[in-house]
Amino acid sequence: MHFLLFLLFPFAWLYDLVTWMRNVLFDRGIIRSQKSKIPTISIGNLRVGGTGKTPMVEYLIRMLINDYQLATLSRGFGRKTRGFVEADSSSSAYQLGDEPFQIYEKYGEKVQVFVAEKRVLGVEKIQEKERKPDVIILDDAFQHRYLTPDFSILLTTWQQPFFEDFLLPVGRLRENRKGAQRADLVIVTKSPSILPKEKEEVCLRNIRKYVKSTTPIFFASLKYGIPKPLGYSGKFNEKVILFTGLADPSSMVEYCQESFSVLDAYHFPDHHDYNEKDLHLLQRMAERFRKENPVFLTTEKDGVKVKSLLPKGFLGEFPIFVLPIEAKLNSENEAILKNLIQQKILQKRTE
Repeated sequence: MHFLLFLLFPFAWLYDLVTWMRNVLFDRGIIRSQKSKIPTISIGNLRVGGTGKTPMVEYLIRMLINDYQLATLSRGFGRKTRGFVEADSSSSAYQLGDEPFQIYEKYGEKVQVFVAEKRVLGVEKIQEKERKPDVIILDDAFQHRYLTPDFSILLTTWQQPFFEDFLLPVGRLRENRKGAQRADLVIVTKSPSILPKEKEEVCLRNIRKYVKSTTPIFFASLKYGIPKPLGYSGKFNEKVILFTGLADPSSMVEYCQESFSVLDAYHFPDHHDYNEKDLHLLQRMAERFRKENPVFLTTEKDGVKVKSLLPKGFLGEFPIFVLPIEAKLNSENEAILKNLIQQKILQKRTE
């Protein structure tokens, strides 16, 4: 295995050269980057998938929703449509992508939800709307340099921090670690709720090698809620069959094993498009534990896709529950974050 990784290093060096040249062209203004007239907050990462972007988007929504009219803009990964699309009451996960649709289902008309492959085009379309938001949250936009955000948040996980990772295809980094210098804030997601002080200091020292000296670094943990029924009003049974479509399900698996009796688990690829065959597979899994009266447990983003298949009768009498997941910062860091964002919004309004 190590020998195979060694063979991949030349491709990683080539990838590094290409991404470095692209960033140089943007940094020197040879490739033009635009700013939105509306204040924008970017949430992204250096690593491919699995850093907790959606929980952090929802965290910002909860923090700002009482003070500002908010909109989210993302690529809408995995959707079956193209171009600029605005969520409405007729939308589905297949039109928007699972994560944007999850946000729309949760917040409805309180938050405008948009998807567009080209973020510049998306922002321009939003600016033309009669109902204009006060702030646009850009999901997974750290590498989308054609649009310069007003405030950029870089996420990295406690378990797999970017400073220990390598460029594709050797590792999972989309660009060189030095790209972290563009961040206005770094948040270490999926951190333990009680951080060992020595390990925290080691993590901070390693991150500070790659960011500006003034860049704040926060730690965010995950908070799991009470399982909610998906199209079913029965009682939750702690004997569960877990299924997910996540890039990295390890945190959820660990929590579920500590909190419930996990009879079995099946992990689909990230952003998986569920079909009848998948649900038949899950149903056969449940049949083996029929005497236990199990329930299925999955994520909110998987739930919005599976929900559309339930009226057809799949999974039979086995109920499905979704497990809410929230990002959590301590009160001091939340206050600092909110103040930083408010300063950027005020600054934007005076430009």
